[in-house]
Amino acid sequence: MVDSREGTSVSARNFGRRAFVERGLTLGFSASAVTAVLAACGGSTSAPTTGAVPTGTVGDAASSVAPSASAPSAVPATAQSTATRAAATRSATAGGAAVASPGGANSPITILDTGAKLPTGTTTLRWLDGSASPRSTFQQAFFPAYQRAHANITIAYEQATNADINKIVGLGVQNSNAHDCFLQPSSVTPGQMVREGWVRPLDEIIPNYDQWKTRFPAGVLVEGITMFGGKTYCCPYLSNKQHSGLILFNVPYLQQAGVDPASKPLTWDDFRAATKKVTEQGKGKYYGLIIGGQQTDQLEGFISILSQLAGVSGGPTNAGGFIDWKTGQYNYTSDQMLAAIDLLLAMKADGSVFPGSLSLGGPQARDQFSQGVAGIILQGAFNIPQWQKDVPLFNFGVGSPPVPSGGARGTISYDPGAATTVWVYAKSKVPEIAGDIFANFTSLENQRALVALTGGFPPPLLLKASELIALGSREQQTYKLFDDQMRLAPTPVVRNPDVAQVYLEQKRPTPDFGQTIQGLYTGQLKDAKGAMKDLQDRSEAELQRAIKAAQGKGAKVSRDDWKFANWDPTKDYTDADYAALK
Repeated sequence: MVDSREGTSVSARNFGRRAFVERGLTLGFSASAVTAVLAACGGSTSAPTTGAVPTGTVGDAASSVAPSASAPSAVPATAQSTATRAAATRSATAGGAAVASPGGANSPITILDTGAKLPTGTTTLRWLDGSASPRSTFQQAFFPAYQRAHANITIAYEQATNADINKIVGLGVQNSNAHDCFLQPSSVTPGQMVREGWVRPLDEIIPNYDQWKTRFPAGVLVEGITMFGGKTYCCPYLSNKQHSGLILFNVPYLQQAGVDPASKPLTWDDFRAATKKVTEQGKGKYYGLIIGGQQTDQLEGFISILSQLAGVSGGPTNAGGFIDWKTGQYNYTSDQMLAAIDLLLAMKADGSVFPGSLSLGGPQARDQFSQGVAGIILQGAFNIPQWQKDVPLFNFGVGSPPVPSGGARGTISYDPGAATTVWVYAKSKVPEIAGDIFANFTSLENQRALVALTGGFPPPLLLKASELIALGSREQQTYKLFDDQMRLAPTPVVRNPDVAQVYLEQKRPTPDFGQTIQGLYTGQLKDAKGAMKDLQDRSEAELQRAIKAAQGKGAKVSRDDWKFANWDPTKDYTDADYAALK
């Protein structure tokens, strides 16, 4: 049976002594290393103590695929958050100075006095985050420090899978008791959240807001992405220049198969052959590839990234969808995208994909991967510091996403804005606490703390590459891949701010890109070309509807705003390129 618990690591407490040795040797650890770990543990099976802020985990890996944008009404009324809201022990350390870390050692966290007018009575802010990740490592260090600096404030920090965030936030809004701060559910667009009154602007809750805005580089605070109607609605503090398609591989398994993805990119044929060979050598104990297929964005990313490096024209958009920027049209039926789908289905037919993949979210898949159930996983760089911390003996490598024979023919695009933005519930009774936290998150002191605590992933938004040179070889290799393979894409809302009004109207199609790939993988959908053509047509119809609705409300916008004839996917799309269109 697959263990779907998040955060599980290979350690002596998880296995009996003999089983631990067998597992360690299977993963490629030396006998001396395994013996040293057992000696250090003394055979104890008790879990180590930690002073980290207690967290709750909401949902499990078997929950259903994320609902559509109108999902709140479909969420069972009995669904409840199961998170623990106990607070860490706090001291009355004054704000503005570094405080002790959760583990007791010196912490890089600095709680600054931002001038926020915070409540003086005992109060609680509820914060809903995604599953275990380096980002959550930073937050779990920050929140106890914040509580020590503000002894009357408790941060009730909870975590959930992406699929469960869709349900929890939707249900919370429906019942007027949503978390004070939450990640954007993948089932709705930012514009929908603003239009339907789920979230509030930050202009009046972030201290010295006008000065705060100047911290960000160009392309971060953008109308229709992080801003709507001239107001900022979310807190950006992580860079968009990253992707979730790295080949992360089990070094011993791939060495035995005679493959080294770190030395040069695997071609699609190499990738398929490697996963098949690793599966054969595993003899049912492990497989070539594992996917967090319960999260449809994992499947979407798999196909999107392979297609882009194969030279497909276009890329994903902030509002959802995959558009050819040269023509402005949705592009789901290209030869490259259909070939990438065929590759995924062929590896499934080979028996090379871990059988439980569709029951796993991304966090569960990466946890299982680190326990030796597969040779390769395609995911993001956030895994690197997580495994180095939780499974220090795990021998893994980092490589480029697979490329076509002859090498990459395209680049991977990324959008203006930022990654993993946090939003404030419109009916929050403590928005000033959120504003104070956001001001601290985006300080240079805590951006550096983010790097110190996470190993540099996810990339901090406000630091230059020169400040990341102390990272390890895996991290440096990953940043080089991002620099070599990623380019800033154009976006219609920068060209014409009235496009933001279209995004307020536009809804995700159901099924969307990732759900369509999931349907093809499970066999519920049989005809890949037909299914992708249907997705393309539905996406176009919805965009046309949203444009018409926005025009009816006074927006000066047309379908041509999505067309960038001067787009060159080998270069960043700059202000000069936008100006050349006028």
